[in-house]
Amino acid sequence: MPNIVLFSGSSHHDLSQRVADRLGLELGKVVTKKFSNQETSVEIGESVRGEDVYIIQSGCGEINDNLMELLIMINACKIASSSRVTAVIPCFPYARQDKKDKVGKNYSRAPISAKLVANMLSVAGADHIITMDLHASQIQGFFDIPVDNLYAEPAVLQWIKENIPEWRNCIIVSPDAGGAKRVTSIADRLNVEFALIHKERKKANEVDRMVLVGDVKDRVAILVDDMADTCGTICHAAEKLVSAGATKVYAILTHGIFSGPALSRINNASFEAVVVTNTIPQEEKMKHCPKIQFIDISMILAEAIRRTHNGESVSYLFSHVPL
Repeated sequence: MPNIVLFSGSSHHDLSQRVADRLGLELGKVVTKKFSNQETSVEIGESVRGEDVYIIQSGCGEINDNLMELLIMINACKIASSSRVTAVIPCFPYARQDKKDKVGKNYSRAPISAKLVANMLSVAGADHIITMDLHASQIQGFFDIPVDNLYAEPAVLQWIKENIPEWRNCIIVSPDAGGAKRVTSIADRLNVEFALIHKERKKANEVDRMVLVGDVKDRVAILVDDMADTCGTICHAAEKLVSAGATKVYAILTHGIFSGPALSRINNASFEAVVVTNTIPQEEKMKHCPKIQFIDISMILAEAIRRTHNGESVSYLFSHVPL
């Protein structure tokens, strides 16, 4: 493809390389390093004048350092006269801080950090954002530039049909009421039933009580959510489903953060498998937790980049997995 340059940040080089390979491109030359005082330095190693630039950087790992690196890369390309700079952010950082929650006595002074990140990306010089399964879809409205929020759902449906022989006897379960829309969409496309678990959360990452709404007896239960961090919620949900008569329990998540005790919780929980996309690197975590599997979404990102570069619609990707 002419007049296109693809750069990778430090957060997820493997995904960037997969995207580049699918597009038939070489990753652009960029050197990132730290000064002795821990300031981030970025050197763009090739001309981007008049080019359509795409920078892939996921919100994972050293999140604050990687976010700053992305901002500097965007700005470096912008002031080097690139025609357009698109930030490809598979897992959007600070997406859970999208509103002032009614939790704690000081909630009225809570920041809306996702909006701050949106402002920073725009000020740095981003002309367009490509991301996947935003934790809150209203984050798109925090930007004054185009945002394409891609969905993992088509790839999830494909994985279910190819890897769960009993999928026609499955039930799709949301681990909380907020994910009801997500699971009903998947259940409708599979022509199966859905259930949800209502949870009462007292403290962050701590679950107090769970109530199952729906019948999972003698069925394969598939928990679906957009992300899992310490995995307290989904592991408690798995035990709830087993005690309610589910024959097998799977969890399918877009963003597998897996911090703190997450891996040990998954190893000790009643999962057949915990399936995540590779918006976040999973190779090291899979070594310590054999239940984790991943769905490669590089083809979705690559096709979104190709369609954006050629001025084509990306809405096809909302319901289809590109070949």
